[in-house]
Amino acid sequence: MWGKILGALFGLAILRLPGLFIGLLLGHWFDQALRQRFERRGGFQGLFHSHKEAQGVFMYSTFAVMGHLAKSTGVVTQAHIRQAQHFMTQLGLTVQQQKEAQNAFRDGKASAFPWQQQLADLKMAYLNRPDVLMLFMEIQMSIALVDGQLTRQQRQILTRIAELLDFSPLQFEQILGRYEAEARFQHRRHHGSHSAQRPQRSLADAYALLGTQEGCTDQQLKKAYKRQMAQHHPDKLVAQGMPPEMQELANQKTQEIQAAYELIKQQRGL
Repeated sequence: MWGKILGALFGLAILRLPGLFIGLLLGHWFDQALRQRFERRGGFQGLFHSHKEAQGVFMYSTFAVMGHLAKSTGVVTQAHIRQAQHFMTQLGLTVQQQKEAQNAFRDGKASAFPWQQQLADLKMAYLNRPDVLMLFMEIQMSIALVDGQLTRQQRQILTRIAELLDFSPLQFEQILGRYEAEARFQHRRHHGSHSAQRPQRSLADAYALLGTQEGCTDQQLKKAYKRQMAQHHPDKLVAQGMPPEMQELANQKTQEIQAAYELIKQQRGL
């Protein structure tokens, strides 16, 4: 419809009445062509990426940007390589998929790799689906924090990633804080610690993992728990176009969120 309207107005302004009819005809042809493309590609999302294309963009971007982050300090360490390989195993990738992931990681290490354009493609593929993009952010944090702390270069890149994916500076710090707490909480829960301060530290990390504080009310605690579960629920993320290979990762995240909530409930006697 808009093609006809704009065409008619433009034609009327240029050639008066004859231009009106010419503009209507040209606008009609434009509308027809646009509708056919829209239907062929599957709606607004398909106008940019089909469902599988979007998932391909996510998977390639994940490993390519991981490679860029790993190389940002000047050299890719064995810790970076082990983390990338562990992540591939965690996702249950096939041999062919692992080769593709390794190639993407190698692409990302190249000094000329257009990582910011790659992130623009990722954002376009997942418009209005911030929960999937947040998962992407958390994955990148896993490679950046493999040595236990962020370098200045890695923090700058992560900050830029957040900006390109439309996360505010405050949202970035919140995501980073929750991820760091999750990593500590997960390590203590699965590997244990002989420190006398372990229960207190685990409890503090449990609150941070849920995105809340120890002084929150029981109602605020429950609300924070539900928010984190909703953001990381595998079924919801898959429905939003998350690659199915990432489902196990989402499952593990919800398990950590559940464990953190149960620890706090136990401490509060709920």
